[in-house]
Amino acid sequence: MKILPLLLVMLFMACPGDNMSDSYSLPEPLKTDRPIEECLSKRRSVRFFSEDTLTPEQVSTLLWAAQGITDEKRGFRTAPSAGATYPLEVYLVAPHGIFQYNPQEHSLSLKKAGDYRPELEKACLGQPSVGKAYISIILTAVTGRTSSKYGERAMRYIWLEAGHSAQNVLLEATALGLGAVPVGAFNDDAVSKLLELDSFTSNSIPLYVIPVGVPLKK
Repeated sequence: MKILPLLLVMLFMACPGDNMSDSYSLPEPLKTDRPIEECLSKRRSVRFFSEDTLTPEQVSTLLWAAQGITDEKRGFRTAPSAGATYPLEVYLVAPHGIFQYNPQEHSLSLKKAGDYRPELEKACLGQPSVGKAYISIILTAVTGRTSSKYGERAMRYIWLEAGHSAQNVLLEATALGLGAVPVGAFNDDAVSKLLELDSFTSNSIPLYVIPVGVPLKK
């Protein structure tokens, strides 16, 4: 596994487009000193972003907040999951590619090179916040992981888990001094096509799009 350089430009440009299987380690997540009560109070939906970049450490921390491992021995994560089935998969849409997050290794795998933020904005019904944000974190689910255990009730649990994970990202963004907004209005087929989700054999579906960036100063 390759180690991602700490410079942001290399974080998203060092991935060779001709080898989509390469995996890149992320920096250790940051630890802020902001109380959870303050983050809950300050959290707001932010839809206007500056052109400032995010650091690799900030990106790392946001992804860890979404689905990071908190118990190496038992594999528990930052968000609760019904029966520890962990149906969620996390994707990162960044200026130089679409990546998939690997919680076990705390790493990224390049899926597609290039800036797909305009396409993601279009898939999200033209919402400008999606196109302007420096990154978007997308939560998807492999529904079979949970339905094999819980049957018809699985989708209820999956949606609940997506909400837990999304709130983690929103609160972490607040702790880092960033802005974010949860987006549920999008064309499912368009997002699935963009991420190349396997909707037939693994029943993968998109659940949430969360644009994140540096808030635009008023």
